[in-house]
Amino acid sequence: MRARFSAYSLALCNYIISTTHPKGPHFQDDRVRWHLQLQDFASQTLFEGLELLEEKEGPLQAQVAFRATLSQQGCDASFSERSLFVLHENRWLYHSGEKLTARAH
Repeated sequence: MRARFSAYSLALCNYIISTTHPKGPHFQDDRVRWHLQLQDFASQTLFEGLELLEEKEGPLQAQVAFRATLSQQGCDASFSERSLFVLHENRWLYHSGEKLTARAH
């Protein structure tokens, strides 16, 4: 989770792409378009902080709840999420996430 947050903040788009599960909802076949979308997001976002709230790891899946502090064009864009990571070819890959409300974490 920390590595992906850092990759977003440094616009390391290839890392984000390579750590996204191919069966997850965020995976895109058009890598060029996806790379450009990630670059655009990273260039418009200030990544201010990451707080890990909870981690649960099983043999094939793991969940990480976190709070990301972000801003875009001077406006707060922070959010909390519970992310699902799936072990795929001996690597933990981001599969999907569920936004959390203030009460859910």
